Amino acid sequence: MLSRTRDNDKALLTFFIALVVLGPVVTAPFGASYPDLLQRFAIYGIFAIGFNVLFGLTGYLSFGHAAFLGVGSYSAVWMFKLLSYNVIPALALSVIVAGLFAVLIGFISLRRTGIYFSILTLAFAQMMFAMAYSVLTPITNGETGLQVYTDDPQYLMSTGDPNTTHLFGLKMNEVFWKPEFLGFEAQFNYGYYFSAIFLILAFWVALRIFRSPFGLMLKAVKTNQNRLNYTGINTKPYALAAFVISGMYAGLAGGLLACMDPLAGAERMQWTASGEVVLMTILGGAGTMLGPVLGAGFIKYFEAVFSKINDNVVHGWFSFLPDWLADLLTLIISPFVGDGWHLTLGALFMVIVIFLPGGLMEGINRLITWVRRRIDGPSGPASPVPAE
Repeated sequence: MLSRTRDNDKALLTFFIALVVLGPVVTAPFGASYPDLLQRFAIYGIFAIGFNVLFGLTGYLSFGHAAFLGVGSYSAVWMFKLLSYNVIPALALSVIVAGLFAVLIGFISLRRTGIYFSILTLAFAQMMFAMAYSVLTPITNGETGLQVYTDDPQYLMSTGDPNTTHLFGLKMNEVFWKPEFLGFEAQFNYGYYFSAIFLILAFWVALRIFRSPFGLMLKAVKTNQNRLNYTGINTKPYALAAFVISGMYAGLAGGLLACMDPLAGAERMQWTASGEVVLMTILGGAGTMLGPVLGAGFIKYFEAVFSKINDNVVHGWFSFLPDWLADLLTLIISPFVGDGWHLTLGALFMVIVIFLPGGLMEGINRLITWVRRRIDGPSGPASPVPAE
């Protein structure tokens, strides 16, 4: 059984690596193979994987994880201002500072469980959001946001270094290859592949946590924390460790956002950003490995593509119909695209939660099971293999 699990994990990791490496090709037919969106797929995938370590394993629902995302971004931009545009020091500080904040917030919030824990994390995030606009303005630059100026010290900046974020000369915003596949253009970008390396590492670390004794203890906390307490096991250190790890993932994601665009604003700490990662995880499938990444890609795709659709585009879809019918269909569909893309996402979210409580991964698992039954026939084996 153990060897089978290891084989399944190796196959899952191999599939995930192949999917990430071929990301520009896979997304090209959907009109999503451009640097900014690909980078967001990878970065918010890291954010969702980290949140899943906390919520998927322990059941603790945090509504304040955007605080660590914002702290990571601010830390990275300060490294750009003080040292240079090299992304390595920026990411290191992002993870460290987010981890320290996670220790403090987690130590206080984990004194409560359930909805009270969620409210405490939300309160901390909103406090930090408000402070970024008020008393911390000298550090955050308030509403304008923190950015790099020409008169910043940048003590490690040398002559000839790129004047934008880079990895030892490789510019994060540079596209190094633009091939065509089946008539679709794919853009290969340094920033995406830099983020993809961290996405693969984040996925591998999360996979190791899920399969470790530590991960089993976190699952026990989710199943029945009171029973563990009755047996004499102190569950708080385990929950705090999961919270800190999750916060460091969020800090890494925030740092990567700043590495792709060296600007940090308080809006990244707003409660809507915390709610977004909750939606990503539940939509994809909480407690699964691939689910949060799938949910992050799904939501970011809707945000980038559906939000750009206007009335003229919708009317063009029905140009082959009589004008009165095309106008009517445009009138009906228009509220669900453009600025109203959240309505479409909300409707899809309700459908998935009602009919697929396990998220998109449950739907994929059902589809795989149905295909296997069709192949094996009525008398063949029909035991489903859980999708990760």
